[in-house]
Amino acid sequence: MMRRLLLLLAALLLGGCGTFADPTEWFAGPNVVKPSELLDLENKVQPQTLWSRDIGAGSDELSLNLEPQVRGDIVYVVDAEGLVQALDAKTGAVVWRVELDVPASGGPGVGEGLVLIGTSDAEVIALAIESGAERWRARVSSEVLSVPVAVNGVVIAHTVDGKLFGLEVTNGNERWRYEREVPVLTLRGSGSPVVSGGTVYVGMAGGRLLALRTDNGGLVWDASVTVPGGRSELQRLADIDGDPIILGGGVFVATYQGEVAALEQSSGRVAWRRKLSSYSRMAADRQGLYVGDADGVVWGLDLRSGGARWSQDALKHRRLSNIAVVDGLVVAGDFEGYLHWMDNENGSLVARTRAGSDPITTGMQVVGGVLYVQGDGGELTAVRLPSR
Repeated sequence: MMRRLLLLLAALLLGGCGTFADPTEWFAGPNVVKPSELLDLENKVQPQTLWSRDIGAGSDELSLNLEPQVRGDIVYVVDAEGLVQALDAKTGAVVWRVELDVPASGGPGVGEGLVLIGTSDAEVIALAIESGAERWRARVSSEVLSVPVAVNGVVIAHTVDGKLFGLEVTNGNERWRYEREVPVLTLRGSGSPVVSGGTVYVGMAGGRLLALRTDNGGLVWDASVTVPGGRSELQRLADIDGDPIILGGGVFVATYQGEVAALEQSSGRVAWRRKLSSYSRMAADRQGLYVGDADGVVWGLDLRSGGARWSQDALKHRRLSNIAVVDGLVVAGDFEGYLHWMDNENGSLVARTRAGSDPITTGMQVVGGVLYVQGDGGELTAVRLPSR
């Protein structure tokens, strides 16, 4: 994932809080590691592009969290300038579109009859799912780089300053707020809240995972996934920017400069840890847990122990996207718009396709066997695997 340094060195020297877009590029100078060259590959499967369309302004290298959301036969998308659209999932045709007057930074979230957008101007905006008409706006404490979620009468948003807001679905009024101090230096990003039952799970800067009640924000448990270490603030970066995965009574999460871990969903007790640095979203199926590490190596891990089932290093330093799983294949996008398809049993590369020429960082969702890819340049592509 291509992310840029967003804070001047002077800010660090003054001791202020700051965010990094990609810590791997810090002071890299002429020693930047070149991405792995792609070798010739004969596709063993033939992913089919169903449709592709321009959806507006790209996020480029702003490190926004904009990704398609699918509900029923509709795909909901937002671009960096705040153009929100509902598209026919089968054809890409526009059902409705609304232009906001503020830039979008996270979303859309979809739920409780609303389409939810987090903005760079510290707002959450709720639109009617059937028409895009604005229902309400709520002011929060800072930029929203996570995808807001709506469930059980409450909208939950995670801001970059480490706060969680519970907003009333009906009018956006604040129902509850959970505040936590953030480290001096963090990655530019926020893990999106994930809800299961009446509990919301969210990763935080500093390597902690929280479980809160959705109705009142009460703390259920607070677990340390990794302990930041090192002498400098840079060495102590240990953020959780990827969304937690909830599967089979466990919560799986990864930290930058830390570990991948499995925790008991009910208690937060750590079941296993594995040393592995990642700042992107993982994926999982019943066969395993799939992680793209900070160097661009893709890992297939055992769900029960965290042991490595396989690793694929042919994509090193290609700035991989979030990971997805489609019909038994693990998929990662890269900085040139390629989609790399890997066998979930052994990690072997079985296909390579392209979803435009722009980088793919966050924007991938899988629904009904279709992969929806939102490139950083503003192109949305729907891809399906043929029957295997």
